[in-house]
Amino acid sequence: MRVTILLAALLLACAAHSKASVTETHLTAAEIMKRVAENQDRAQSDRCNYVYEQTVRVSVRRKNGKLARDETTRYSVTPEAKATKRTKESVTGSYWKKGRKFEFKGEPVPESESIDGALASAFRDMVNDDSKDGLGKDLFPLTTGGQKDLTFQLEDEEVISGRKAYRIKFGPANRHDLTWAGEALIDELEFQPVSVYTRLSRKIPLAVRTLLGTDVPGLGFSTRYQRVDKNVWFPVSFGTEFRIRAVFFFNRVISVSMQSKDFRRASVTSDVQYQEKGP
Repeated sequence: MRVTILLAALLLACAAHSKASVTETHLTAAEIMKRVAENQDRAQSDRCNYVYEQTVRVSVRRKNGKLARDETTRYSVTPEAKATKRTKESVTGSYWKKGRKFEFKGEPVPESESIDGALASAFRDMVNDDSKDGLGKDLFPLTTGGQKDLTFQLEDEEVISGRKAYRIKFGPANRHDLTWAGEALIDELEFQPVSVYTRLSRKIPLAVRTLLGTDVPGLGFSTRYQRVDKNVWFPVSFGTEFRIRAVFFFNRVISVSMQSKDFRRASVTSDVQYQEKGP
């Protein structure tokens, strides 16, 4: 009888220890996102080892829904020592002027200095501005710098393409801040983003909209990532659509999309020369 009681006590102790270990090793949302930020910071050099193709499309529509301008730009992306080089391979598009549709191919891009042309150019450059991974750094709010004013909440765990992922909800630590809020799926094994959905945490203040005559309702974006190698993930799609109302008369709906594909390691060659010895 005593042996049975002893074994039962031992099993309970082991179970309690096991449960305590699980509890102790369970990560909080903040700890998960800290690892994500660290990986994002480290991943810059790894991403520079890959070449790929990227296509960015920007569409500008008038208030009535009619197309004002549409541009599609294709790049080849190659790594360099301190940055990523984007070579523009082609640009095509169309625009409307005085009720007529004009199509174009190649450069110089016509009507590029018009308001719609400037918008298309600005938002095209925004997608990969100051970036080594194909997505502008200001469009990814989960780096170390981007996380400092955010708060996180672990919502659930999911299985995406056969891999477990955390679903994390995030928003500003100060509810009065105007910044990004949304959800992210984070790969459990490598702590890399699988997808990120964002929106503005609140509306632009009425006083600002009234003073400047400017509003951007619906501003937010979604991004999907792909694992191309161990601990190396790239954004492969990006999309956003929102309305710009400015200076009391200008009203446009802007749609921006990005697709990246055909990732492959860059081949590195070196040429070593030896100087002949003199007599």
